[in-house]
Amino acid sequence: MMHKFIPFLSLLLCLLGVTPLLAQQTQPPFRVMFWNVENLFDTRHDSLKNDQEFLPDAMRNWNTKRFKKKINDVARVIVAVGEDAPPALVGLCEVENDYVLKSLTQYSPLKEQTYRYVMTESPDERGIDVALLYQRDQFKPIHSRSIRIPQTAEFKRTTRDILHASGIIATGDTLDVFVAHLPSRSGGIKESEPFRLRVAEILRQQTDSIIASRAHSQVIIMGDFNDYPTSPSIQKVLEAKPISKDISSEKLYHLLANQVKRNKNLGSYKYRGQWQLLDHLIVSGNLLDTSSPFYTKEELSHIAQFPFLLTDDNKYGGQQPFRTYYGMKYQGGFSDHLPVYVDFIFK
Repeated sequence: MMHKFIPFLSLLLCLLGVTPLLAQQTQPPFRVMFWNVENLFDTRHDSLKNDQEFLPDAMRNWNTKRFKKKINDVARVIVAVGEDAPPALVGLCEVENDYVLKSLTQYSPLKEQTYRYVMTESPDERGIDVALLYQRDQFKPIHSRSIRIPQTAEFKRTTRDILHASGIIATGDTLDVFVAHLPSRSGGIKESEPFRLRVAEILRQQTDSIIASRAHSQVIIMGDFNDYPTSPSIQKVLEAKPISKDISSEKLYHLLANQVKRNKNLGSYKYRGQWQLLDHLIVSGNLLDTSSPFYTKEELSHIAQFPFLLTDDNKYGGQQPFRTYYGMKYQGGFSDHLPVYVDFIFK
């Protein structure tokens, strides 16, 4: 008799305005993506930026045709990462200005996804910035800001600002997102490391403040750190540890650290034949609490390795990211980095 009673009960609950458990549908995952898009410059000279390399009459011969191809390629990759639905959030670095983001979101195949964006306006030497694209129905911004990296007597190198955006998600909670692009290793790893440590310190101060002030803090950090999960900037300054059984709501955790430790052929960047992880996804402990209405797991984080993003590595063997440029030579590829992404589940 019980099986005859269930349809009647479901109908009764519907008439009363209550959705039966059997009729509830699982909400699609909240996908977060980060990608270093390798020099997304426009073709116009900005006198305030060092963009001379990316002009039609420069050595790279960066022209309108190549720019439009690059914009369409970036859009194609974002759609591919989204699979059935566009990612809710997309962090980008190495974007020049508002014009390239407007071209990407309004005049490429991505225009159908109705993305909006926020970005920094940094004093970076090369004139590149970071940005965050968001789906308005999944992330409702309440605040965004650029966090400037102040110069001191010891740290005179200008670099990218850190982007911080706070928004409301479907649970009604606030999600804090940081997008960062730490200083490069130019000039030597040890010589440049203090600059990355300095940016990591400021990022740590900002995340500590949020974790201390919000009752149920939910923090996502994504970016190109020009460092590895085991580097001091991540392990010692941010203290972003590989995920283990013991999770603290006040700590930060690296979603991809265990994967790349287990698999030496896994990474987002390849240097002299070795895969490395320079692009990181880090979360606060609350986002790993599976009893929470919004959470993720280590196995839900990935490095996008679509075949069209890769090309043969003729020098060292295997494959490598299909770059836009190899040195000064135009390759027509996508980027020298692979995207990373993670799914969050709504309970």
